[in-house]
Amino acid sequence: MSDFLHPDRRRFLEGAAAFGLASAGLGGAALAQANSSFPLDQLVAPGALPDVWEGSSDAPVTMIEYASMTCSHCANFHAQTYPTLKKQFIETGKVRFVLREFPFDPLATAGFMLARCSGPEKREAMISLLFAQQKNWAFSDKPFQGLSTLVRQTGMSQDTFETCLKDQTLYDNVNKVRDVGSQKFGVDATPTFFINGKKYPGDQTIEDLTKIFAPFIKS
Repeated sequence: MSDFLHPDRRRFLEGAAAFGLASAGLGGAALAQANSSFPLDQLVAPGALPDVWEGSSDAPVTMIEYASMTCSHCANFHAQTYPTLKKQFIETGKVRFVLREFPFDPLATAGFMLARCSGPEKREAMISLLFAQQKNWAFSDKPFQGLSTLVRQTGMSQDTFETCLKDQTLYDNVNKVRDVGSQKFGVDATPTFFINGKKYPGDQTIEDLTKIFAPFIKS
């Protein structure tokens, strides 16, 4: 499968998943910046790729997640916390949420590219599928074969799969989103969340989030 990948992606493929896992924890720099805050207008400013928001634009809480597709902590958040977050807060108009690309390795970049190529309406579902099946592609001996098999379940053809992963502009833009997160907002671990401008690095439980949201949401 790797013969159609950009040479840079091929070169770094070996050990990519392991690197992503090692980089996904909460580092010392992130801990030191746990109380950092940024103006909301800076955080939501247009970037290299358009944000795909969930929830009401009038929601009292704006929540931004920086995640990597090969991050096990991110997969855990989306399995354990996100479904309740969506049901109780996003769908009820209390929280506006977006997931932004912060790939730690080219394999994670590929996953995000495929999610973008599925279209804005299907991006969330693709990301959820890739997180749910993470062990079957991100940590397998043949990750791109695993990705190909997985995305065919969504109706994506092999031609679309290969064309997507050859899109150098998309590849560069996914990494530009990461670079802005790192350079402008100090993101250095995944997941990292910004809630109404305040930075919260590390996995968050629904109990954690409920407490954070409380001052902004009228009962």
